[in-house]
Amino acid sequence: MTLLLPFAAETSKVPFFICGGLLALWAVVLAYIGLQRPDFPGSVRGQRGVIAITLVFVVLAIGTAIATG
Repeated sequence: MTLLLPFAAETSKVPFFICGGLLALWAVVLAYIGLQRPDFPGSVRGQRGVIAITLVFVVLAIGTAIATG
């Protein structure tokens, strides 16, 4: 019975909340910029940059959800 106690401990969900919050904040920032500048992000390089940053936030949020779940 004592061997199972380490597995019974709940992992902290704080990393997931931080990554999910950053992803949500990024979405709000993108929406605000997009509303202010209709041509945002403007170039192919800008589009790829936005996609890359978004992908990093999504992978971090999913990874921390799996790790803390």
